[in-house]
Amino acid sequence: MYAKLKCLQCLIILNGLFYVQGERTIGAIIDDGSFLFEAAFNVAITAASENEESPFAASVVRTPPGDIMEAETAMCTLLESNIFGVYGPKTKSTLHHVQSIADFLEIPQLIAEPVETLNRNWTAVNLYPNHIAYSQIFADIIKIKAWDEFTIIYEGSEHLPFIDNIISLQELDSEVKMVILVVQLPDGDDYRSQLKTVKASGSLNYVISCGIDKLPLILQQIQQVGLMSDDHSYIIMDPDFQTIDIEPYKHGGSNITGIRFFDPELEDIQNFITSLNAKVKELSEGQIENAVAENGLTLNLALVYDSVILYTAAINAMGLEEGAENITCDSDDSWTFGSTLINHVRTMEIDGLTGLIKFDEEGLRSELEVDVLEVMAHGFEKIGSWTTEDGFTESRKIVPPVEQEGSDSMKGKHFIVITALSAPYGMLKESSKQLEGNDRYEGFGIEIIEELAKMNEFNYTFDIQVDGVYGSYDSKTGKWTGMMEKIMDGRVDFAITDLTITAARQKAVDFTSPFMNLGITILYKKPTKQPPDLFSFISPFSYQVWGYLAGAYVGVSALLFLLGRFAPEEWQNPYPCIEEPETLDNQWTFANSFWFTLGSVLTQGSEIAPIAVSTRMAGSMWWFFTLIMVSSYTANLAAFLTVESKFYAIKSVSDLANNPYEISYGAKKGGATYSFFKESDNILYQKMYQYMDAHPEMMPPTNDIGLERVKSETENYAFLMESSSIEYLVERNCDVAQVGGLLDSKGYGIAMKKNSPYRQPMSESILQLQEQGKISRMKDKWWKEKRGGGVCADDDEGSGDAQPLVLANVGGVFIVLAAGSGMAVICAFVEMMFDVWLTARRVKVSFKEELIAELKFIFSFSGDVKPVRHRESTGSGSKESKKEEEKEEDDVESHRESQNRDELAPSRHSERSSHSHHNSHSRRQSNAIQMARMRKYSRQYSNKSQLIPEN
Repeated sequence: MYAKLKCLQCLIILNGLFYVQGERTIGAIIDDGSFLFEAAFNVAITAASENEESPFAASVVRTPPGDIMEAETAMCTLLESNIFGVYGPKTKSTLHHVQSIADFLEIPQLIAEPVETLNRNWTAVNLYPNHIAYSQIFADIIKIKAWDEFTIIYEGSEHLPFIDNIISLQELDSEVKMVILVVQLPDGDDYRSQLKTVKASGSLNYVISCGIDKLPLILQQIQQVGLMSDDHSYIIMDPDFQTIDIEPYKHGGSNITGIRFFDPELEDIQNFITSLNAKVKELSEGQIENAVAENGLTLNLALVYDSVILYTAAINAMGLEEGAENITCDSDDSWTFGSTLINHVRTMEIDGLTGLIKFDEEGLRSELEVDVLEVMAHGFEKIGSWTTEDGFTESRKIVPPVEQEGSDSMKGKHFIVITALSAPYGMLKESSKQLEGNDRYEGFGIEIIEELAKMNEFNYTFDIQVDGVYGSYDSKTGKWTGMMEKIMDGRVDFAITDLTITAARQKAVDFTSPFMNLGITILYKKPTKQPPDLFSFISPFSYQVWGYLAGAYVGVSALLFLLGRFAPEEWQNPYPCIEEPETLDNQWTFANSFWFTLGSVLTQGSEIAPIAVSTRMAGSMWWFFTLIMVSSYTANLAAFLTVESKFYAIKSVSDLANNPYEISYGAKKGGATYSFFKESDNILYQKMYQYMDAHPEMMPPTNDIGLERVKSETENYAFLMESSSIEYLVERNCDVAQVGGLLDSKGYGIAMKKNSPYRQPMSESILQLQEQGKISRMKDKWWKEKRGGGVCADDDEGSGDAQPLVLANVGGVFIVLAAGSGMAVICAFVEMMFDVWLTARRVKVSFKEELIAELKFIFSFSGDVKPVRHRESTGSGSKESKKEEEKEEDDVESHRESQNRDELAPSRHSERSSHSHHNSHSRRQSNAIQMARMRKYSRQYSNKSQLIPEN
């Protein structure tokens, strides 16, 4: 079969309805709306044509689902191709209509759908299991489970024939009173109301008959209404049960049973899935890839393949080379070889993908062989098989529900409980007297067993696993070791210690509900004190905050410089006694702006004070900013100076894997922690496993040896172990600590033999202890009080490292500063515009011209001296006085030019004489300027005095 599936030749005719010489055509009417059934049909035709001198060809017509007229047209069109038979369609209404045409013309029709009845039971070959034989599978399973009551939940009336034999169970055995409730689900997608009614009936066992498309939704809503607990059991009748995702139901405690017709892991099935995906991709022109997952092959698709293989084998056996020639929908004749071919098909037996294909006397497939599955924590598990001839055959014993519940099922019985001397779960009791029996032991696990014995009224005897091996699967011998082996052999009844519940162990034994939850983490030396940093004064702020602070300093300083040039009030008269000065001075030079902001940051202030509203607003915002920042810095600096910083060589498992300080590490040899890294598909964990596998000397046999290696001064070693054990060690060894978080989540449970009737009462008792808080008190007792616990409880109290302030801590004050600066800019612009408007109005010039002149001066950055462009007239002075003023100004200007010429002239004298000449020249110039100004002021004063009226 593998050879047939490997070769996919391009022999398919899609909608090309013509006859090719030398090929035997089989038609197909596809109305499923997808490419899956068409792909399965073509793959089967290709496989059947391999190594045949006269190959088979496929003629496919696609029709809308449920369109009877289109289906009839497709059938009549296919007849023109001299077909040997027809497959489909899938929709029930169109299938029956095409079946009537095929039956009248005696054209064999291949069916792979659950059809209860055939029109004349003549020309149809249906490979889908007969409903009577199919329902017998589940009737036998119910007998094995010994159900005396159950509820049948079905989707629609088409499912009723498949529960016929199940309902008949009530009449078979009159001595056993069996209560059967039958419930039909309502239309739509919400079944919660109906399921709540079923829950109120008190039924605990359920048979579900529905389509695979509705099954996940029904199970989800069953779980939502609280019908999926340890008390409930389910039988799923759909043959494609193995294709759904059972992850949400693996750990719910309910017993869920189903069947399958083929194992998806078989080579033939995998090859068919590969060929099917390739054909779907081809038909969809590359739009669909991997349409069928590895476990997603449905029974119908496999039946399409089997039906084509069976039918073509019958054609080859009869040696037919000519199809239904001259047979049309309008002709009264039928195909000569139709009835003969059908009879031959029903007498054949082949081994297909769905098992043995064999028909009974009525032409129905009643010879079935299926696998019976149960949902376990690790997935589907085959528990047996069912055949029509032998019925149900167990490959794993199904234990009927225990009639007794709670402590009654264990009352008065005696059990052997195995444990290991692993603190604090099991330890030898410290006593001056010689102790015997169970009195020799104490610990967390010992106390749990004592409480469970009181609650369930059973007796027990402790046994010790001397070598401390909990148990793992040896692939070489095919057996389990340690405690696991003793439980499976029945030498002990229960095992309690720090025994981790794993998927591999759960396949071999049963576990109770976890009495402790934990995870893998790192045991390492406590962090050492870090020496003080020379530049620790930088630590209160993060580098990002320092950067933003420097930017704010530069930005506000530059802003004050610009605001000072914009604000009219910042341009002050340098000589207060002069009413009309020639120039105005500004204190906001570039250097002064930076000095003002620096003085504020260092809380020292400066001699500069803003005058204008805008500069005062910007200065106020800066002072507020510096107040908050300096206060925050001072407070956090105190924390850094008082808290001791510690050096952490590793902080997480990724640091350990990267190994920056050459730290060696390992886990307990053969333990669950080592298995976790071995089986993990995480790249980081696989890297750590490869390291541990390459260094077996790093794998101590016990946790105590691992602790000693961690504490050793001569060895830089980290030990990977469960967090609960690390908590116990850290409480008693003050020089070690837990590093990093949990790598996984797991639990410790009490192990017992597979299918033990005591799992449920023990689990319920553990849950009661947890609800009552007793397990929590036990943990505090054995971790923090007994055997030296609590000595390191306050060792690290208050030793947390101080953290630098980041932008998120002080970001708000930056926003306030930015908002205040923006308001200052707006205010400065308004002030400047108002001053320009007043000046333009006073001197009667254009506002635009005055504004342009003002802006040119502001952005020229020509210094801190601003000439007064429009001076007010002080009187009606004569032309002579004005000329005199102009002469005085020319004298001043000539003195300045003379100075410039003197500075540019080459030096002819010594340095001292040059310096003296320069000073004398400067004094002469200064005196000249001063005399000119005094003459000007005298003239102004005289002009004013003339304006005073006489008495």
